[in-house]
Amino acid sequence: MGALVQAQESQEVTFASPAPELLRFTTAGSVDDGKSTLIGRLLYDSKGVYEDQVASIRKATRNQTTGGLDLSLLTDGLRAEREQGITIDVAYRYFSTARRKFIIADTPGHEQYTRNMATGASTANLAIILIDARYGVLPQSRRHAYISSLLGIPHMVVTVNKMDLVEFRQEVFDRIRADFEAFASRLEIRDIEFIPISALDGDNVVKRSSRTPWYDGPSLLEFLETVPIASDRNLTDFRFPVQTVIRPNLDFRGFAGQVASGVVRRGDAVMVLPSGRRSRVAEIVTWDGSVEEAFAPMSVTIRLEHELDISRGDMLVAENDPVHAGRRLQATVVWMNEKPLAVRQPYLLKHTSQMVQARVREVRHRVDIQTLDREPADALQLNDIGLVELETHRPLFFDAYAKNRSTGSFILIDPLTNETVGAGMIVSAASEIAGEGRVTAGERRARFGHRPAIVVIEDDEQAYAAERYLFDRGCLVHVSRGVLPSQVVSEMLAAGVVLVLESSDDSVPRDIPVLRPGKGTSPEQIWTDLLSLDNPQEHPNLCGEGI
Repeated sequence: MGALVQAQESQEVTFASPAPELLRFTTAGSVDDGKSTLIGRLLYDSKGVYEDQVASIRKATRNQTTGGLDLSLLTDGLRAEREQGITIDVAYRYFSTARRKFIIADTPGHEQYTRNMATGASTANLAIILIDARYGVLPQSRRHAYISSLLGIPHMVVTVNKMDLVEFRQEVFDRIRADFEAFASRLEIRDIEFIPISALDGDNVVKRSSRTPWYDGPSLLEFLETVPIASDRNLTDFRFPVQTVIRPNLDFRGFAGQVASGVVRRGDAVMVLPSGRRSRVAEIVTWDGSVEEAFAPMSVTIRLEHELDISRGDMLVAENDPVHAGRRLQATVVWMNEKPLAVRQPYLLKHTSQMVQARVREVRHRVDIQTLDREPADALQLNDIGLVELETHRPLFFDAYAKNRSTGSFILIDPLTNETVGAGMIVSAASEIAGEGRVTAGERRARFGHRPAIVVIEDDEQAYAAERYLFDRGCLVHVSRGVLPSQVVSEMLAAGVVLVLESSDDSVPRDIPVLRPGKGTSPEQIWTDLLSLDNPQEHPNLCGEGI
């Protein structure tokens, strides 16, 4: 591959910790703001380019204003990009310093490629928004800032580029900063930094420039190396979507996946969704052997103390921190397909490790990127962003995107073409029925570990013994002797209660299971039968959510 290009000065890159952490960042902005040139400058000045790459782009350089070396060609690899001088596809580049490793997503600036920008920014810790010093804050700059905010990117750097073309005047930088801050005040952006740069000449990119004596902040690379990202991940709420079951022999049954958020330790009490069954972590296994704890985003295999029926699509969560479970949700969707989003049309929804059928029930509104106003809409066109209400065929286990980016995001797929047509960020659960509260039947089931049910036991002693046994195992249970009004029965079942009755009539909702244990049936067997209702093959249409 050839030797690495030597930096002009050895002091240009600051060296620190021997164990660098990883920072993912994306670049965005309007057309011709210099995104690819900026990335090329970062790679070149930080010794992240090989000699043969430099020779290749020097040969391909056509732009005479670059001094014979067009650094934008390091990322603009497609023929159409080089011919037009623009970015079309998302280009990923990697480089590192002694302090950090970096993954860069160079995203296009044209409005027609907004979907590509959303794709590149979806996993970023930081967004670099470039603004041309000659033109100020343009509509596409606002669009990318809004999408970055929408995607929950915690840090943003606004780089005012091409300062050399405005003679590095401070008043130009200050005016652009004020304009952007006025727009950003309506967005949920936690951390914004402003840096004046010239990507073409390298001013304030890797080292501070003497041509901006009025600027006393860090260079761009200095900021990228020092911005705190350790607290960006949710390390509070343990979420572990199961990807596969590993069973190499009869003595080992483990559940493999990536820790989406939170921390799990050996001995922790966990709950399995959707069954609601509980166990404890017996072992956490990695490629290098067993560990005492795992945290996001580690990929591990978890072995439980009990033999439970768990498969791909299930989720392990902390016992005292249940996730939302439900079939209806509200989400902000970035539409990425030329065919408009259609209400009631079936889609496939990919969320964590499960794929479910879904349909859009309603488009609540579309967002005007220029004003951030909400507009009424009955569909979303290509690159539109709007709030929709979705319904899935099976319950999802999710958090709001603002709380957890991993369990709060999804993609929509066209089942006919297998194209990804939309990216969604979950806002909240939607009511199952108009006028209903915010707690869904699925959430009640996840909290209590069982479905609502009726257990018909005529013998009083057997009924109260069963109640005691079920209650001690966390079951929401109530014994009623005598006849209850049908409305009361319906309300108690809607609350997730297991009702132990003397008899049952036709007023019981059809989707509620009725158990009729024989005289002398032990409480343990009743509990086992109650849990067996989670088997959809044996008991179809038993869930209160109509699954």
